[in-house]
Amino acid sequence: MHKIGSVQAHEMIPTRSYFRTAMPSSSATASNALPLNSVVSILASMFCFAVVDALAKTVALQYPANEVTFFRMLFGLVPALAMCCRGRVSLAKRLSNIDVKGQTLRALTLLGASGLFFAGLPYVPLGEAVALAYSETLIVILLAPLILKERWTASGVAAALVGFFGVLLVVRPGGGPSSWLGPTFLLLSAFFGALSIVQIKRIRSTDDSATTVLFFTLVGTLVTGLTLVFNWRTPSVEALLVMALLGAFATAGQLLMTVAFRQADTGKLAPYNYTSIVWAALFGYVIWGETIQPLSLAGIALIVGSAIAVAVGLKDKEGPLA
Repeated sequence: MHKIGSVQAHEMIPTRSYFRTAMPSSSATASNALPLNSVVSILASMFCFAVVDALAKTVALQYPANEVTFFRMLFGLVPALAMCCRGRVSLAKRLSNIDVKGQTLRALTLLGASGLFFAGLPYVPLGEAVALAYSETLIVILLAPLILKERWTASGVAAALVGFFGVLLVVRPGGGPSSWLGPTFLLLSAFFGALSIVQIKRIRSTDDSATTVLFFTLVGTLVTGLTLVFNWRTPSVEALLVMALLGAFATAGQLLMTVAFRQADTGKLAPYNYTSIVWAALFGYVIWGETIQPLSLAGIALIVGSAIAVAVGLKDKEGPLA
């Protein structure tokens, strides 16, 4: 949710599967039919996020995480700005009405999620990394009652426990400190991603998705730009091209996700959201020869299954997005 990327999405608006709190919508359908356009949009969005994750791992093996995050933000500014300039509402009006405090908190938490995800990528197979990023959905279940004063439900807590058992199967405690480094970064990324999801529910509903993406990209560029003083390695032309593609695909994935959520029921879209794990595993195998062990596959299945159960449970309880 990474992720972006996964956090991308996980930015997701990187909500992965706890969509109702992460993607306010004004025009979702109440029909039982799932619009084909929404299915195509969510599948294309997940493919874009998987491409982002693969590109990010390529450069994260050679450059510091803060530098990768900076260029991802910098190259994402142009498409994000272009989307905000479209439509009837001017860019100036969008920015003048924005919830600055709420958006800033959301941007900083999501920025932390993005940076930590990039930091963990070199140490974990890509498919497993993306699956761990999806655990942010389960963390939201625990955080929402504490921050938003929502009630815990027995089904939600049960789903979270099953999902966290899946996380343990993926991480498999044991070994030296080096074996923990990547999973620790990725689970911290999921925690910050969960905070950003909760924060989205606290942002004024007048802030639309395009404005939210632009604000995050602006804040991310500024903050990570300041960190380059402490950790910088001059990138090659090839690396710059890869990071430019990373930013473009990330923004495209966000916008495609927005289109999907505005037209379809959250619970019905949830299973399609996890196709990014399949793409990530495929990219990891083809590019780096990575394989996912049987225990990890079982853990991924538990994480995905519990997260889908949460999304479907929300749909059954609350109906389609409003």
